[in-house]
Amino acid sequence: MMKKFNQFSFTKHFKLFTILSVILISAGLIGLILSLFGVQNVFNFDIDFVGGTTFQFELNTKVDKSVTDHASELFTEALGRKPSSVTSVGDTGIRIKTLELTDQEVEAVRDAIANAYDVSIEKGYQVDRVSASVGKDLTKAAFLASGVAVLLILIYIAIRFELRSGLAAVIALIHDLLVMLSVYVIFRIPFNINFIAAALTILGYSINATIVVFDRIRENRKVMKTGNFAEIVDASIHSTMSRSINTTITTLLVMVMLLIFGVSSIRNFALPICVGIICGCYSSVCISGPLWNKMVKIGGSHKKA
Repeated sequence: MMKKFNQFSFTKHFKLFTILSVILISAGLIGLILSLFGVQNVFNFDIDFVGGTTFQFELNTKVDKSVTDHASELFTEALGRKPSSVTSVGDTGIRIKTLELTDQEVEAVRDAIANAYDVSIEKGYQVDRVSASVGKDLTKAAFLASGVAVLLILIYIAIRFELRSGLAAVIALIHDLLVMLSVYVIFRIPFNINFIAAALTILGYSINATIVVFDRIRENRKVMKTGNFAEIVDASIHSTMSRSINTTITTLLVMVMLLIFGVSSIRNFALPICVGIICGCYSSVCISGPLWNKMVKIGGSHKKA
């Protein structure tokens, strides 16, 4: 079994991996395109991006899931619609996020929660508003941060290896980000500031895994004088496979614990990270190296890295 796997060619099965990747990124890519053309509710945008109102209450009881669910019910009864999210803050606090409210609606929510939990309006209550313009600025900042990170990675890889390997690495990173977007679309995860943190985390993790493979390819090009580039890529992927899998599993274990035992806000961050870690391993093994080989083959050059 292991012998057959060691003979498996990742470069020869690149078309299969491409089909699989198209399926994985389709929801995120379609959602991104629709959002750019102004289609609403494709992503579950939180108030960080579209503006809204945030309540914070210091309750006179320990906060658990039953308390946050009850607070959500009180909000729904007061306004006739559900909040965007209700999360715990410390041991006895809750934070409620929702779309922008009028002053009368703010007072209705405040009174409903304060009366149910005997909250002191002077000491245990706070309300903040985020305007839609601030949300748009944050959206631009998120895309700018991701774009700058990808550009710097392209420059770094192009200098360290060659331009085609840099393009292959960047395409793999964009693939990973689109898979993350698919997760946000399918599971309706609140699209907030956590997305920026998750995206940049996955960019760093994925490019590190890709560089390990590219480093081995560069080393093997100097040693395997008689092999063609596809054989070098396959040999390099196989020799780094155990490292890629072990690193993925050890990192994933921590995030799975957060996903299982964390509060809702932590789970909304941990789920995309878990998917991103798995996808980063997949793209570094099955996409970046074979794609570099494809570019070399198209270019007709075997220039040393």
